[in-house]
Amino acid sequence: MSVLRVGNASGFYGDRFAAMREMLTGGELDVLTGDYLAELTMLILGRDRLKNPADRTAGYARAFLRQLEECLGIARERGVRIVANAGGLNPAGLATDVRELADRLGIPVRVAHVEGDDLTALHPGTLAAHAYLGGFGIAACLREGADIVVTGRVTDAALVTGPAAAHFGWGPEEYDRLAGAVVAGHVLECGAQATGGNYAFFHEIHEDDPERLRHPGFPLAELHADGTAVITKHPGTGGVVDVGTVTAQLLYETGGARYAGPDVTARLDTVRLTQDGPDRVRVEGVRGEAPPPTLKVGLNRLGGFRNEVTFVLTGLDIERKATLVRDQLETSLATAKSRPAHVDWELARTDHPDARTEETASALLRVVVRDPDQNTVGRALGAAAVELALASYPGFHVLAPPGKGAPYGVFEAAHAEQATVPHTAVLHDGRRLPVPPAAAGLVLRPVDEPPLPDPLPTGPPTRRAPLGLVAGARSGDKGGNANIGLWARTDEAWRWLAHTLTTDRLRELLPETADLTITRHTLPNLRALNFEIEGILGEGVASQARFDPQAKALGEWLRSRHLDIPETLL
Repeated sequence: MSVLRVGNASGFYGDRFAAMREMLTGGELDVLTGDYLAELTMLILGRDRLKNPADRTAGYARAFLRQLEECLGIARERGVRIVANAGGLNPAGLATDVRELADRLGIPVRVAHVEGDDLTALHPGTLAAHAYLGGFGIAACLREGADIVVTGRVTDAALVTGPAAAHFGWGPEEYDRLAGAVVAGHVLECGAQATGGNYAFFHEIHEDDPERLRHPGFPLAELHADGTAVITKHPGTGGVVDVGTVTAQLLYETGGARYAGPDVTARLDTVRLTQDGPDRVRVEGVRGEAPPPTLKVGLNRLGGFRNEVTFVLTGLDIERKATLVRDQLETSLATAKSRPAHVDWELARTDHPDARTEETASALLRVVVRDPDQNTVGRALGAAAVELALASYPGFHVLAPPGKGAPYGVFEAAHAEQATVPHTAVLHDGRRLPVPPAAAGLVLRPVDEPPLPDPLPTGPPTRRAPLGLVAGARSGDKGGNANIGLWARTDEAWRWLAHTLTTDRLRELLPETADLTITRHTLPNLRALNFEIEGILGEGVASQARFDPQAKALGEWLRSRHLDIPETLL
């Protein structure tokens, strides 16, 4: 069958608004997808719905509807189908509003939606509890003629596996083909991250042609019936697609060799990437296994309230000033009527000696308090901080006065048997088609670590230098855990990286991980290592327990650390 061209126009709720128009008008396309949901987004939508349960628009990504208002006619004209998870907590409401929009614009489109992911009623105390559905509900909608399909919580890759299964007629047990689509979907899901955005070696692209990264185009995949794909972008758009940018995105928010999802378990250790021309990367060799018998369920609940103050410490005696104000504030909090349950401190040494500006002579000391009671985090911290204004270190001031305290969320992952989740395709004509669960269940077991390449010969001279001169990295969050994927760009660098960057060495380089459980995975086909770091993000991004709550820059910190590196690699 013909090649299926699937593009992406959104990597998160808040991504480039014009991307939908750019993708629809920039070149040939069969399906345009949009990923609007993240763990944090589900919490935000849940709070939105809680504020006004009667609002029919509450719980879905309103930006999607605004994008359609200016792009629906273009999509219809060009025959491009649109598949998006913008339905969030309210896919039926979004589908209804899309139909009303189409009627108002006089554009005849068939709108379907997927539901069944909402398990909130089964998890008392949660704000939102949603199973991650696969792509076969989307496929059912498309096979029945839908022009637009909106979903709630599906896996990011399902936005691609669904259209591919519908187009090529794949069945649920064609694991290798489905796994190829999952890998392509994972590359597309974060938009411009596959076309040079957030890329470790961005400076090489920028120095070669400063125009290329000013406005990166969004990615698309040319999918084939055998599950192979070519990742590319529309001609003439900014950014770059090469083996490096695709490798970086493949490692993002993944773990080991098995990438388990509701449709298939994709074996990341089988992926082969080759440059197939300018801005074209071929993805092939992907093997698939049965999906696990359970679906991941994301549980979002309110964890309490948080407040913070950042003290500015300028000039000399930074450490002593930090010690003084910390002792003073802790004393005040200890004698308060109700001390916050959690108090965390972090000193960022942003100061420089003999600085030419006051700002560059200053360090930042941040205190964050959390408690189930809003009044406790508001009154206790506010009074204690403000009362120190004339009684603490020289040069006392803060970036902003403490507020009343804001609610924070907690994300947890649970699981539900596939057969217990009512995955349903609701067609444009109102018919409801149940989507059967996967027939077989994979028993997840460790994958044997592949053999390492031969180490580099010992003896040649080394130089103390940043790891990032030899390896790229990308990092991200999964609940309270983080991953760091690193890859080498040459075989020689891979031989060095595979033997040098052990879990013990990682702990040395990143002292914040010293007491945490770390698992290292080896992916030789990608010349890559992937580290899973458990618990570094506390209760997840919404709790904001860490300076970098989504671990977005954890990999860049690692790349900045110095090791003894063979000079031949530098």
